[in-house]
Amino acid sequence: MSSTEKQMGPGDLFRLHRIDIRSLHKTWFAFFLTFYVWFNMAPLATTIIADMGLTVQQMKLLFICNVALTAPGRVIVGMLTDRFGPRKTFTVIMVVMSIPCFFFAFADSYTQMLVARLVLSLVGTGFVVGIHMTSLWFKPRDIGFAQGVEAGLGNWGSSIAAMTIPIIALNVYGGAYGWRYAIATSGVVMMAYGIYFFFGITDGPTNVYHKSDRGAAIEVSTYGDLINAICWTIPTIGVISILVWKISKLGFLSATGAGICYLIIALVVLYQVIQLLRVNMPILKRGVPEDDKYRFTDVACLCTCYVSCFGVELGIVSMLPMFYQKTFALTPQLAGIVGSFFAFTNFFARPLGGFVSDRSPSRRASMLVTLAFITVGMILLGLFGATNLYLTIFLTIVTALGVMAAEGTTFALVPLVKRRLTGQISGYVGAYGNVGAIVFLTAYTFLADTQFFLFIGAVVCATFLFNLFFLKEPAGAFAGEYQLSSVDRAMMEGDQ
Repeated sequence: MSSTEKQMGPGDLFRLHRIDIRSLHKTWFAFFLTFYVWFNMAPLATTIIADMGLTVQQMKLLFICNVALTAPGRVIVGMLTDRFGPRKTFTVIMVVMSIPCFFFAFADSYTQMLVARLVLSLVGTGFVVGIHMTSLWFKPRDIGFAQGVEAGLGNWGSSIAAMTIPIIALNVYGGAYGWRYAIATSGVVMMAYGIYFFFGITDGPTNVYHKSDRGAAIEVSTYGDLINAICWTIPTIGVISILVWKISKLGFLSATGAGICYLIIALVVLYQVIQLLRVNMPILKRGVPEDDKYRFTDVACLCTCYVSCFGVELGIVSMLPMFYQKTFALTPQLAGIVGSFFAFTNFFARPLGGFVSDRSPSRRASMLVTLAFITVGMILLGLFGATNLYLTIFLTIVTALGVMAAEGTTFALVPLVKRRLTGQISGYVGAYGNVGAIVFLTAYTFLADTQFFLFIGAVVCATFLFNLFFLKEPAGAFAGEYQLSSVDRAMMEGDQ
C-alpha cells in the first residue's frame, strides 16, 4: 500500500479503486474501437476485391498500407502522450482517424483506397496511449494484469470486427454498398466515443501525471545508449521504404516518385537523429544521476519481442480470413468467423500473460517461455496448417494463446523500464510491432501460406535467443508502488 493510501479510510480506498477500474474500462473500450476500425477491411477482402475489380496482389498491398505508418506514428504519439497526456491524445486519434475511415468506405478508385488506408494506419497508434493511461492508474505489482486487460480487450476489436463486419455488410445493410456502410458505421461510432472520452476520464489520479518538457526525442542515460537509440529509431521510420519499394514494384509509383519518397524518408530519419542528439547531448554532458539511469538495451529487447508477438498478430490477422476462404472453400462470413479465432484469444490470453508476469518469480522468464511457445506453434502451422480444417483451427487457437500471452508479458515490462518515459518507450516497442507487421506482410507477398508460417517461426526463434542473452530483469518489478528517481520527484514537485 502506498503512503497516500495509508492516509485514506476504507471508504476513500473503495472509491479510489472503483475509479481505477472504471478508468480501465473506459480506456480498453477506446482501444477496442480503434482496433475495430483498423481491421474493418480484412474480413471484407474478397467482397472488396469482387466489387472493386482488384487483384489479390492489390489487396495484399492494401494490407501493407494498413500498417505502414503505424510504426513511426507510435513513436511520435508516444512523445505527444508524454507531452500532452493520454486523454487529449486519445481523443484526437479517435476523432481525426474517423475521417480516412469514411474516405475509404466511399472511395471510387484504387488510388483513393491506398491513400485512405495508408492514413488510417495511424489509428493503430491508440495502443500507445492506452498503455500509458493504464500505467498511470495502476502500480507495478498490478501493472501486468491491468495492461493485459486493457490491451487484451482492446485487441479484441480486430476479432470482433472479423466476426461482425461481414454480417453487418452482407446481412444488415446488404446490396452493393453494404461493405461501404459497414465500414463507415464503425468510423461514426469511434468518432462519437472519442468526444465522450475527452470529458469522461482524467490522466490518472491526482499528482500522478506530469508533463515531459523533452517530447522531441527519448532521453537516454549514456553515450552508448544514445548510439543504441539512434540505431533502433532508424527502422521505425525507414521501414516505410519497404512499402515504397513494393508500390513501385507493382507499378503504382514511378521511379521518380519512388526516389522522392526515399528522399523524404531519409530526411525524416535524419531529422529524428538530430532531435535525439539535440535533446541528449546537454543531458549527457551534465551527467545523469545514478538513480535516474536506465538501459536502452532493455527497450531494444522489448522491441524485438513485440515484433514477434504483436507483429505476428497483425500479419496473421490480416491474411487469415482469406487463407481459410481459399484453402478450405469457406464462405466470407464463415471464413471471417473462423479467422477471428486468432485475435479472439486476446480476451483472456493477454490478461493471463500479464497476470502470470505479475505472479511469476521473473517477468523476463515468463516472456521467454511465451516466445518459445510461439516458435513451436508457427512451425506446426507451417507443417500441418493446410492439411485439415479442424487441425488448422486447433493449431491457430493454440498458437494464438502464445502470441497474446507474449504481448501481455512484454508490456508488463514496458512501464517498469523508466516510468516517466513510459509513453515514449511504449511508442518504440509498439512501433516495432508494426515494423514486424510490414516485414511479415511484405514477405507474405513472396511466400505460400505455409511458408509464411515457417518464416514467422524462424523470426520468433531468433528473438528468443536475442532476449535470452541481452534482456535483464527490471529493478522494482514487483514493488507496491513506483520507485521515483530524484529527477522524477523534482519534475513532479515543479508541476505542483
